[in-house]
Amino acid sequence: MAKLNIVLLEPEIPSNTGNIGRTCVAAGARLHLIEPLGFRLNEKSIRRAGMDYWEHLDVTRYIDYQDFLTKNPGAKIYMATTKARQLYTDVRYEEDCYIMFGKESAGIPEEILLENKERAVRIPMLSDIRSLNLANSVAIVLYEALRQHGFDHMQLEGQLTKYLW
Repeated sequence: MAKLNIVLLEPEIPSNTGNIGRTCVAAGARLHLIEPLGFRLNEKSIRRAGMDYWEHLDVTRYIDYQDFLTKNPGAKIYMATTKARQLYTDVRYEEDCYIMFGKESAGIPEEILLENKERAVRIPMLSDIRSLNLANSVAIVLYEALRQHGFDHMQLEGQLTKYLW
């Protein structure tokens, strides 16, 4: 069963983080938040975006990027960036891998990307736009990783009776 990890490096907008937290709960993914955060986790906008799902979220905070690396030794980390050559659909996401996204205003720092070029991925888009919304980007890449694993932990027997067809 795939247990994927979403990593947000210095997120700045609370409603994005709230929406990402909600997506992680729906997908059974863990959320890792690397400080500094551009907000407080008890802000109303996070609670509103995450709604009543936030209490079910498996979330870990780190004081900085080095703390994250130290506490997750050997982690297979994919870096989502507009600067990558390979598409997010071109890689095979391993069980328990980490998919990292940078802060809304600047993305993942260049020095980190240069150290991880072979695992940098991008979402294709027209050249007129700088980037997609962070919460949307997380959902796109996370659900591709889940698709690759056949949504193995999401289609439980017994749940199927709630569907109309």
